[in-house]
Amino acid sequence: MIDLHTHSLFSDGELIPSELVRRAVVNGYEAIAITDHADFSNLEFLLEGSKKAKYLEEDWDIKVLSGVELTHVPPRKIAPLARKAKTLGAEIVVVHGETLAEPVAPGTNAAAANCEDVDILAHPGLISPEEVEAASKNEVCLEITARNGHNRANGHVAKLGLELGARLVVDTDAHGPEDLINDETALKLAIGAGLSKEQAKKVLSNSARFLE
Repeated sequence: MIDLHTHSLFSDGELIPSELVRRAVVNGYEAIAITDHADFSNLEFLLEGSKKAKYLEEDWDIKVLSGVELTHVPPRKIAPLARKAKTLGAEIVVVHGETLAEPVAPGTNAAAANCEDVDILAHPGLISPEEVEAASKNEVCLEITARNGHNRANGHVAKLGLELGARLVVDTDAHGPEDLINDETALKLAIGAGLSKEQAKKVLSNSARFLE
């Protein structure tokens, strides 16, 4: 399992990084990205903390990626904040998409999909075909999420992603230890979004590009 969207106690998660990573190891994870909720007010703090968590790689067989999830950021400020995150060393930049479960500002999906510094558009809800095409062009991955509430549009995201050539990934958006999953559950989640078993396996392999 390669999970590119999780949260620690640095934002609204329940665990400090060592606990989160240890739980991931027990679940058979190959890699985990710590992507706490970020805006201009806390970006440096979060990246400094997640980078320090890399010390865990020395003792446990897992890759720890430093990242952030840009959350409820005004759409016109997403691109400069994503650029700043990458400049500060973020390995994964996630944008909190227009999920059906929260009142995210309209235009967030478009801003993220058109930004080359964004790696993943998380739980993008009823994303439009034009936004999916932009994500495909800019190599922004669209997320199939395990998170309750945010997963209401997984089928829509998977369908348009396949039709329009956008890369899909499966993540947990984990906030607590019970949110982490294994490869078998991730495969079922992708199939549940309407993918064939072979398509689901391919989607699960897409996350490996971030380990290169």
